[in-house]
Amino acid sequence: MPVVRKFRIKPRTRALFNAMIETRKISISCRRAILLLVAIGITWTIVPVVPATRDMCPSMMSYLRSARPQAFCSEPAPMDNPEVRERFEREFLLSAWNEPQVILWLKRSKRYFRIIEPMLKSAGLPDDLKYVAVAESSLRRHAGSSRGAMGFWQFMTSTGRKYGLTIDSRKDERRNIFRSTQAAITYFKELREEFGSWTLAAAAYNMGEQGLMTEILEQQTDNYYDLYLPLETQGFLFRILAIKLIMTHPDQFGFDLTPSDYYPPLAFDRVRIKCAGETPIRLVAQAAGTRFKVIKDLNPEIRGYTLAQGTHEILVPKGASAGFQNRFATLVKQSASGQDSRIYIVKKGDTLSSIAARFSVPLPAIVIWNRLDPKRPIHPGDRLTIHPGK
Repeated sequence: MPVVRKFRIKPRTRALFNAMIETRKISISCRRAILLLVAIGITWTIVPVVPATRDMCPSMMSYLRSARPQAFCSEPAPMDNPEVRERFEREFLLSAWNEPQVILWLKRSKRYFRIIEPMLKSAGLPDDLKYVAVAESSLRRHAGSSRGAMGFWQFMTSTGRKYGLTIDSRKDERRNIFRSTQAAITYFKELREEFGSWTLAAAAYNMGEQGLMTEILEQQTDNYYDLYLPLETQGFLFRILAIKLIMTHPDQFGFDLTPSDYYPPLAFDRVRIKCAGETPIRLVAQAAGTRFKVIKDLNPEIRGYTLAQGTHEILVPKGASAGFQNRFATLVKQSASGQDSRIYIVKKGDTLSSIAARFSVPLPAIVIWNRLDPKRPIHPGDRLTIHPGK
């Protein structure tokens, strides 16, 4: 089988080529000479992207032969069945081949498994369920699907709300590792009780309990490995088994990470704040002695730039909780007094663009400061908060 190769043109060679294309008056003989130089340059810079197939196949085959998946939640898969083994091998090879993705799974695992694992243990659920989060989202808080699933555990909006998650224009707790994991625990408990096995519970988690129950009734079997299900769900359990095997024995499959390679765990303090009205997140960041981005990263469920009226539990950097409440109260008081802003009353003929130009601020900033809908017009008499010079 031919080796797949890719070429890269050096900057000087590319410059010569571009010069030939742009210069229309250049003679034919000169063009031929330049083309010859370009060809030589390309020849010199051809580099192999993938090692020779003969070197690669034996290692992948050896990995495949040594791939002996364990049970999922103490429920073994019938690997002596050739069809089942084939389904597993497909998911294993697709996972192990995607080295960058596996490395990211491993690097993120130290950050999030130390949160998920004790929550599962405290609830009396199998530790293997943590691999469902890897299969669903690759442990990415902002992971989303075309169907509308979101977050670590890929909850749909209706399912997330059913299990206690706040999902609206201000907050999406599917992105919160603590809240979404608790919702997943409750959901898995119900699925296990309904279907009688963790294997079927995982399948139902992926395709929906009503859809799985319909297939069980129609096909007259409750054996996951004998059911004809949507293709994604047919491979879902095997993907989880492949992920578990690789992440449990990464060095066995060529992923040799040192302790320093893993991403550090989340370090934070929790604070409860009461907001009498719309409160800019930047005030929270200032009170915590950090940046807006840090607060958003620690609290990915928060949408937009402000906290709504009410009480909120917020994560702040480790050590920032000391004296936070006093600093926050002072900043809120200063903001309410208008010390860092002014109120502009909209006049006839004003537009957001003209107001932005008047105060030399970006139009989107006015939209953020006042929580405006850009599609709705402003009216004379409206009061707008402006932060000049921001």
